[in-house]
Amino acid sequence: MTPDDAAEPIPETFRILFLGDVVGEPGRKAVTTLLPLLKEELQVDFIIVNGENAAGGRGITPKIAISLMRAGAAVITTGDHIWDQKEIVSFMQEEPRLLRPINYPEGAPGQGTLVLQTKKCKVGVINLQGRTFMKEGMENPFPAVLKCVTEMREETPVIFVDFHAEATSEKVAMGWHLDGLVSAVVGTHTHVPTADERILPKGTAFQCDAGMCGPMDSVIGSQIEPVLNRFYTALPTKFGVGRGAVRINGTLVTLDPATGKAQKIERVARTWHE
Repeated sequence: MTPDDAAEPIPETFRILFLGDVVGEPGRKAVTTLLPLLKEELQVDFIIVNGENAAGGRGITPKIAISLMRAGAAVITTGDHIWDQKEIVSFMQEEPRLLRPINYPEGAPGQGTLVLQTKKCKVGVINLQGRTFMKEGMENPFPAVLKCVTEMREETPVIFVDFHAEATSEKVAMGWHLDGLVSAVVGTHTHVPTADERILPKGTAFQCDAGMCGPMDSVIGSQIEPVLNRFYTALPTKFGVGRGAVRINGTLVTLDPATGKAQKIERVARTWHE
């Protein structure tokens, strides 16, 4: 056999697993239990987890963040509940792998981006928050992320964006805004996985929402009766986290580490019983 007859080498791929909002203790237990198994089963190179609701449904604590990272999360993203647990502020100053949205006003603790070196390539992660039907005071995410992506692409073309937003239109618009500039734009916040996963024309993987990692018998993670009471009466009601079987929802993106362009995007769903 001559060198010309030899089979061409198979192009190397890079696989990123992203898990949607982890909700409360049930979600935490399911994720920390299943994450090592999913990494092996799906041959994952890099894991990102949104820990937005990991502490009783509101925010995240240092202890929880550490447990998620020990289970395999390389980076933890968040959103509008990031400041709900007071102790997280000082922790964020010391732990760069826990992100908050980049478009919080200047002077906010922590950071919204990170680039990590892996065996195959450098990976950039950007945490971003929408403004439509969300908390006021956030900077415009569209110019903010474009500036950030431009700087990050000087280090790596492999960039994953978690867009924590309510409005479907805002998320879809962000996908088109970043098409060809990042590897993936995947939404969080609504806790319901969407069936619109696709690769946009210029090579960016997109999905409106990855869904949640939380109790199935619930209202987007919360106990059913208190939520029904709120809808019936419109009175203030305290919501607790639901119990029972947990649904793990996420997104798996396969890409070319040399170009950063996505080759495949697929939904990931598993059910966990304690």
